[in-house]
Amino acid sequence: MQNKLDVEALRQMQRLGLEAKISMSVLRIREWIDEYGSDGVYISFSGGKDSTVLLHLIRTQFPYYDIPAVFIDTGLEYPEIKEFVKTVDNVTVVRPEMSFRQVIKKYGYPFFSKMISHNISIARRNPSGNVKRNIFNPDKTGPYAMHKWSFMLSDEAPRVSEKCCDIMKKKPAHVYQKQTGRVPFIGTLAEESRIRLDKWLKHGCNVFEGSQKASHPLSFWTNQDILQYLKKYEVPYASVYGDIIQDESGKLKTTKATRTGCIFCGFGVHLEREPNRWQQLKRTYPNIYDYIIRPWNEGGLGIKDVVEYIEENSNVKIPLE
Repeated sequence: MQNKLDVEALRQMQRLGLEAKISMSVLRIREWIDEYGSDGVYISFSGGKDSTVLLHLIRTQFPYYDIPAVFIDTGLEYPEIKEFVKTVDNVTVVRPEMSFRQVIKKYGYPFFSKMISHNISIARRNPSGNVKRNIFNPDKTGPYAMHKWSFMLSDEAPRVSEKCCDIMKKKPAHVYQKQTGRVPFIGTLAEESRIRLDKWLKHGCNVFEGSQKASHPLSFWTNQDILQYLKKYEVPYASVYGDIIQDESGKLKTTKATRTGCIFCGFGVHLEREPNRWQQLKRTYPNIYDYIIRPWNEGGLGIKDVVEYIEENSNVKIPLE
C-alpha cells in the first residue's frame, strides 16, 4: 500500500514508457479488485478520454469480470459525450438532484479553481476569519497565497463556490456506492491539478482509508500517455475530440476539444489558450453558448456578466467571442 510519496517519485513514474505504465496500472487495478472483489467495484465513466482509457484498460485486462461503468448525467456534457456513452456496454446512468442553475443560485459559480473558489467562498461568509486574514494576506507567498483574487471578496462580486462538483458529481456517485456497496475506479491524472497531486502524494493510487475509498490507477500517467494509448490500441472515443495527430514538436494533440468536462464550468478557463472551451462552444453549439452567456434575469446562466466583472477588476482575461 502506497503512502506519503514525493514529487520526484511521481516525476520518475511519469517519465516511464507507456507499456511500463500499463503494467503498473494493472497491478493497482488488481490490488483494488483483490481488496473488494469484482462485485464490489465499478468504473467511474465520464465519457471523456481519460475514463475511456481506464474503462478499456480494465475491461481488456480483466475480461472475465463483469465490472459495471457508471455515467453521471449532469446535463452539462457535450452532446457527443452522451452519444458516445450510449455505445458502451454495461453502463449505469445516474443523475444529480439539483440542476446547474439551482447550484449557482444557492452556492455560486465554479470559477478559477476548486481551491480558489472554496477559499473565496469561506472568506466572504466569514470576513473576520483566518482564511481572509491569512490566505488573502498580501504578504503571504507560496502556492496557497491568494491575494490576487481579493477583488472577489467584495459584496458586489458574483459569488463563486467549489460546491458544483460535490453536488452534481460526487453526491450521485456516493448514493450509487451506498446503494450497491461498490467502490470506484476513477481515471484522474495527478498532473491535472494541485488537489489531485496532493492526494496522490498522500495516498498513492489506491485510497483504502477513510470515507472516500477510490482507486486512481492512471494517476501517474500524462495526457500524452492517454492520447498514445487511444491511438496505439485504436480505442473508440467521443468524436468531440476530433482526430489525434502530432504537432510540430512531435507531441500528440486532438484536432478539436482538448478537454470535455462540464461545458458550463469556469474552473481553469482563464488559463486556456484560445479558442477556450466557451469560444469553441460558440462555434459548435451556438444555442448552448447563448444560454450560458444570457443574463440571469433573462433565464440564462449569466456567465458573461461574471466574466465582465472579473476582467473589469483584475488583469485576468477570459475571451468569450
